[in-house]
Amino acid sequence: MPVGEPGRAEASPDLGARPRIEHHRVADGQALEIAGEAAAEERLTPARFGPLSGTLLLAVGVVLAAVNLRAAVTSASSLLGDVRTGLGASAAWTSLLTTAPTLCFAVAGLAAPVLARRIGLARAIGVALAVLGAGLVVRVLGGAGVMLGGTFVACAGIAVANVLVPVVVKESFAHRVGLMTGLYTAALQGSGALGSALTPAVEGPAGGWRGALVLWAALALVALVVWAVGARHRPAAEVAHGARRASWGRLLRSLVAWSVTAFMGLQSFMAYVVMGWLPQIYLGAGLSKGTAGVMLSIATLVAVPFSLMVPAFAARRRSQSGWNAGLTLLAIAGALGLMLAPAAVPWLWAVLLGTGMTVFAMAMTVITLRAADAATAAGLSAMAQGFGYLIASTGPMLVGLLHEATGGWTVSLAVLLVALVAQLVAGVLAGRPRTV
Repeated sequence: MPVGEPGRAEASPDLGARPRIEHHRVADGQALEIAGEAAAEERLTPARFGPLSGTLLLAVGVVLAAVNLRAAVTSASSLLGDVRTGLGASAAWTSLLTTAPTLCFAVAGLAAPVLARRIGLARAIGVALAVLGAGLVVRVLGGAGVMLGGTFVACAGIAVANVLVPVVVKESFAHRVGLMTGLYTAALQGSGALGSALTPAVEGPAGGWRGALVLWAALALVALVVWAVGARHRPAAEVAHGARRASWGRLLRSLVAWSVTAFMGLQSFMAYVVMGWLPQIYLGAGLSKGTAGVMLSIATLVAVPFSLMVPAFAARRRSQSGWNAGLTLLAIAGALGLMLAPAAVPWLWAVLLGTGMTVFAMAMTVITLRAADAATAAGLSAMAQGFGYLIASTGPMLVGLLHEATGGWTVSLAVLLVALVAQLVAGVLAGRPRTV
């Protein structure tokens, strides 16, 4: 009996424990079922902060977004004389207006990754296009101050898209980086040509410079609609977990990152001097307003086919230094011709400068190639465009002020040549096969 009692005491807990074990099994089964339903839902639910699906419609959206990113600038520069006269603005105001894009690109460009982390990549680019369209409308509604404010608003939208679209290319079209970068930059260059060529042509039918400039807001609306339909994040189950953010400390300590930044900034210095002042340089050489606008169109349009081809070829090579150097040398030849004999063969200088402006496509390409992953690409894009455009912002204003002080363009173009020589060095360094 004493022996049996302990035995029963031992059996009792076993019998009592059995229902609890079955209870846990039921709970585990329900948990597995719930987990399965959650996984199924995760497969169907877009990850708002993950990559976008690389569809054909997204590619169209990328191209349409790019079409808006230069026309806003070149459309105003092609009518700069009429705008200044109509608003009774000063020379200092004109220089600030030409500098506004790069200043805004620098500030808003650094904020773009933060915006994308807060609201998602698709929404951030959509907001950028909406802000761009609103700025294009606002800038024609008032006087000189309103024109300047609207330009800053529009350029803020451009800056955000400038930084984030390369991230879309890196993440969503990883196997077609060269092709998509070429399409993106060709569309961007083409929009610059459209802005400078079409805006003066429609100035009369549109009732003046205000009507001609506001028409470009419609293009931003079209891009926004296509983007809203085509930009879809991948299902959550397809998004890699544990994605890291780019370390700013690591980027700021990287010679690779700074060489890419310098290359981006110096080529933008050249590009925005050309887009802001080339028509005025040709007008000073005796060309008509229409011809001067056509020269700017040539300079921006000639870069389109090269932008389509060069990144695709360059991305296949380990080093892009040779491409960067060769294109920069062409720009140096064009700037020299423009300084020494602007009216002799104006179309040739425009072609050389335009071909040299293909380095923008190369700058966007090296951002994606020098980054080890999409997170680093986002950080490097923000750094290169944020700090790079701070460098570029000195160009249009400096060139304008030097012209005002000297009464000619020789000193201004000498400054451009110095910047191009520095770009040559930075391009060689940025093209070397290293990653951040």
